[in-house]
Amino acid sequence: MARYNNRNSKPAREPKAPAFIAWHVDEKGEKSFWTRIGAAWDHKDGEGYTLQLDLVPVNGGRVILRAPGEQTEQEAGA
Repeated sequence: MARYNNRNSKPAREPKAPAFIAWHVDEKGEKSFWTRIGAAWDHKDGEGYTLQLDLVPVNGGRVILRAPGEQTEQEAGA
């Protein structure tokens, strides 16, 4: 059995942490419901972001980008 050895391959990169987390915010009366729907990574040239959505909101509401680790209004008790 032949062994595959690729000497030109680069070592695997660790995934880059996202610059922002994308949240869908749906307001019902006085309550806000936050659902994480994706993340955004900054471009190498610093001129924009790539947004990857795992879910697409279909019922209106807002999409908010927040830095990772920031509390959402719901988590903060608002």
